[in-house]
Amino acid sequence: MIKRGINKKLPKPHEAKVHIRKNDMVVVIAGKDKGKIGKVLKVFPRKGRAIVEGVNIVKRHMKPTPYSSGGIIEKPAPIHVSNLMIYCPKCKRGVRIGKKILENGTKVRVCKKCGEIIEAEE
Repeated sequence: MIKRGINKKLPKPHEAKVHIRKNDMVVVIAGKDKGKIGKVLKVFPRKGRAIVEGVNIVKRHMKPTPYSSGGIIEKPAPIHVSNLMIYCPKCKRGVRIGKKILENGTKVRVCKKCGEIIEAEE
């Protein structure tokens, strides 16, 4: 059983669904980094957030440890998935996606504009 902790507003694990996955290319559609394109590094479905490479960079003051030197470190912070759209390489823009079942029975994600199959790079 997963405990929800202090924040009881988190959805149950089976209710949390997001439209993006790890390794997807996404474009930011709102906020200070609007228009930037990056790769999704990590997704937090229950919180509805994702970490995107080179987007929402924050500075953290780190104390030195035996394993790393201290100082001011810049790293990406999570961004809400409502501010992200899947990037279609054929359309060269952020697009909505749909699901399609191929002849061999596999389900794939497709671009709603051009019908191009969108797969995350591994």
